Amino acid sequence: MLPDTRIRRAGLTFDLAAVGAGAALVVAAALVGWQLLRDAFDIFLGFPPLLASWAPHVGPGTPVAIVVGVLLAARGPALAQRLAWRPLLLLAWATSVVWTLGLALVDGWAVGVAGRLATDQEYLYDVPRVTDIPAMLRTFTDFILTDQPVHWTTHVGAHPPGVFLLFVWLDRIGLGGGGPAGIAVILVGASACAAVAVTLRALGSEDVARSALPFGVLFPGAVWVGVSADGMFAGVLAWGVALLAVGATRRGLRADVAAVAGGLLLGFVLYLSYGLVLGGLLALAVLVVTRRWRAAALATAGVLAVVAAFTAAGFWWFTGLHLLRIIYAASAAAGRPYEYFVWANLAALVLATGPAVLAGLRRLAAAPRSLPLAPALLVAAAVVAVLAADVSGLSKAEVERIWLPFGVWLVVGCALLPPRHVRWWLVAQAVLALLVNHLLLTVW
Repeated sequence: MLPDTRIRRAGLTFDLAAVGAGAALVVAAALVGWQLLRDAFDIFLGFPPLLASWAPHVGPGTPVAIVVGVLLAARGPALAQRLAWRPLLLLAWATSVVWTLGLALVDGWAVGVAGRLATDQEYLYDVPRVTDIPAMLRTFTDFILTDQPVHWTTHVGAHPPGVFLLFVWLDRIGLGGGGPAGIAVILVGASACAAVAVTLRALGSEDVARSALPFGVLFPGAVWVGVSADGMFAGVLAWGVALLAVGATRRGLRADVAAVAGGLLLGFVLYLSYGLVLGGLLALAVLVVTRRWRAAALATAGVLAVVAAFTAAGFWWFTGLHLLRIIYAASAAAGRPYEYFVWANLAALVLATGPAVLAGLRRLAAAPRSLPLAPALLVAAAVVAVLAADVSGLSKAEVERIWLPFGVWLVVGCALLPPRHVRWWLVAQAVLALLVNHLLLTVW
């Protein structure tokens, strides 16, 4: 056997070992989780480590999702290498939308799309309460605590008002209700793969962007992008980082506008979810690579403009965070033991990112210089963000959706997978997503 053949086989063996370790982690999290339930620990998970219940089913989205998975695995890698850049991005976004919507429609339109954001715990439930947007922002923190007769629903109160404001605006322009809200979330969330690719190309790694893009499209986390607001958060954060990268690597007025726009989006991200402050690590990675302080200053000005606007409107971010900690301690988190979720969370992330990401991360850890500096730093930033969120104890369970904004960046490591194996890794990604969505009924 030739030496290079032995090396290739050894690489695949180590990749499969990483996947096996991830599978073992998932099984362990399931077994320990079920034991906790038997021991009367109310961890509020029907199918640990996921917030889901066992419910094998098919739906109108089944053939759509299967066809997209097959076509993308068969043709995606070649198209990603051959197509011109802009048509490639549009095709990637469109395919991601169809993949995500197909997965959502496995549960049917009413359950899988229109009903996701319209329950009595979700954002749309409180939209009719808002008759005066400035008054809502001014008094938002008055209704966060749940030990009072009138308070925000679970998801509204547990987040800054930015995300709630988006759904109120949708309602004001005539797109109220769960259907339009669900489609809006899918359209934004499914664009994250294109934003990651734009970031990589702007930072001089178009080859990495093209290699990773099929994995970004066929992302198993699309199960929760359609439909959870966290999927939308992933898209907004990714485009904020992408615009910052464009602004930091080009010159002239357009570059300055991109940097400011990136800062505005990154500032708005802070008002979508408190935990997305960790998304600043991705922006920092861009600035470390580019060292363009003009772009940094312009983006910072954009962030501060958003902060100033929300503060002037009457919402102070740190007050909201303080109240969140209070309601979080009294929520389902009270029955969720930290010592279990600090590692079971990672099992949920494995199910959201897939085996190909495990193999890619394994290769990157074994040879950090196998990727150019920019992609490697972006992956490292996402890993650090996940670990920080995990250790904080403010992400006990449900991270299959909560960590989507970081998971879409872990896909970059898939660019290291050997071209001869790429189609099979894409098949594995698709099969995982299809199994999760057809065997389980997820809450999001």
